[in-house]
Amino acid sequence: MARISRKRSSRSRRSGGDEASVVIAAGPEAVYDVVSDITNMGRLSPECTGGRWIGGADGPAVGARFRGRNRRGLIRWSTTNLVTAANRGREFTFETRQSGARWRYLFEPTGDGTSTIVTERREFWRRQPLWARTATRFALGGTATHHHEMVDGLAATLGRLKELMEQEDAPRGRRGRGRRRGRSAARRR
Repeated sequence: MARISRKRSSRSRRSGGDEASVVIAAGPEAVYDVVSDITNMGRLSPECTGGRWIGGADGPAVGARFRGRNRRGLIRWSTTNLVTAANRGREFTFETRQSGARWRYLFEPTGDGTSTIVTERREFWRRQPLWARTATRFALGGTATHHHEMVDGLAATLGRLKELMEQEDAPRGRRGRGRRRGRSAARRR
């Protein structure tokens, strides 16, 4: 089981947000490439099922927009997101228009350079619109319940990321399409 540290704020909207961190045995660029591949976010997140770049964007860059797909039980919805930081191997941040949430992923190499400390933060850059608060209350089990699920989701996302990155055939290189270790690499030789 991955050791994941969490900071839960009961008043995240005022205190700067919630976060979770984990150490992953992979370089920061490789981890960034997996996190910033929003088309495959569904393999990491317990709520987001993936996304697609919109408005001519084809990858992570400041100003790029993407449509996120989400689900909770039978309920499905989409979000419109704007990338506000895209520094490969350092930070990937986007803001969700519908909820007012800012999702920030920070990548810090460890002292020996063989691992990365990954921190995921959820903070609010603006007040959540009334319609979103109403939908959260009635469709997603209530504001407090959904808030706790989102905080727990930070740790779940990082746990899945750690598992994915540390398996033998983990994605390596830009956009996760680089060379792989293990049997698949041996087959190419």
